[in-house]
Amino acid sequence: MIATAPSGFLSVGQASAKRMARRATIEGRSGRTLLVHGPAGAGKGAFVDDLLALAFCSADDRTARPCNACRGCRDARARSHPDLVIGSPELWREQRSVGESIVAAARRWLLEVAGAPVIADRRIVLVEHADRASEQIQNALLKTLEEPSDRHGFILVADDVTRLLPTVRSRCQPLRIGPVPHDELVAHLMDRRRLPADQASTLARIAHGLTGAAIGYADRTELIDWRRRTQSSLLGQLGHGPADRFEAVRDLLDDTIPVEPVGPARDGGDDPAEGGGRAPASVQRGAAMRIVEAWIDLTRDLLVASVGRADLAPSGELAPDVSGIGPRLDPGELIGMLRLLEKVSGGLQESASPRLALETAMLAWPRSDR
Repeated sequence: MIATAPSGFLSVGQASAKRMARRATIEGRSGRTLLVHGPAGAGKGAFVDDLLALAFCSADDRTARPCNACRGCRDARARSHPDLVIGSPELWREQRSVGESIVAAARRWLLEVAGAPVIADRRIVLVEHADRASEQIQNALLKTLEEPSDRHGFILVADDVTRLLPTVRSRCQPLRIGPVPHDELVAHLMDRRRLPADQASTLARIAHGLTGAAIGYADRTELIDWRRRTQSSLLGQLGHGPADRFEAVRDLLDDTIPVEPVGPARDGGDDPAEGGGRAPASVQRGAAMRIVEAWIDLTRDLLVASVGRADLAPSGELAPDVSGIGPRLDPGELIGMLRLLEKVSGGLQESASPRLALETAMLAWPRSDR
């Protein structure tokens, strides 16, 4: 006998966002553009799947939607529904004609999605990575959002809403996807991924309650090994000088690129390998951003350890040295390092050189007598 999914939302947590989405559907006012936003790894994809099932569910009782049993729900979750159209800066780049700019490709796509729905009441237009779109593309999208149609519903997905034009944000109903309470995420990992309680708790802690990140660690154990190696290397560099640190940057990138999926390039032009390197610039940048994320986590944990609260440092689960090294470091220097790493992260999002960005951070990494 084939088990069926229970009715309702299947994503974890996000009670407020779910309540707003469900209320709009029950009251029949779900035509406004929805903006699903939250940090990378928060689980926005699973929540969007819920929204799509909600939009295409054919259950007579609106309060029972999504039923997760009808054809509409199944096709929505498989993202194969004939009235679902998906776009993104990456897809527009890939689908552009010879000599066509990505802006022109996006505008052409927006015209194409304006058609009538095939079998559902409305066509749902899903724009992923909307915050990675250029200002020109966002302005083209804005014109579409300014002229809403009863036949269409839009869902925008973004990691960083501040990268969206204020005029675009003003026309959206924001639905924030954030961390999930620890116990709830642990229970989810134990139920859906069949993890033992201690391992589920560890993953929930190092993922800072972000569902997508925790599931990523559960499904790709090499990421756990990578994180352990990276943070151990960074801890080791606390006692080394500039020459060793520059060498470490190269080693960190070389170690991270194999675990970094071929990520989407930003829509600012071609994406060749940087300086004739071994990987495209987008992959190097993605690897550098992954390193910086782990670095920020480690720095925060060293900071709480420096003031005697190593028990609040999730990195200690994988790098036990945190509790011993933290008290040897100056909290003020660690706060300054956190600010720098945040700037480095922003620079990488703006297409800064991955190696140069990491070298800048490495030179500022505090020194410690271990």
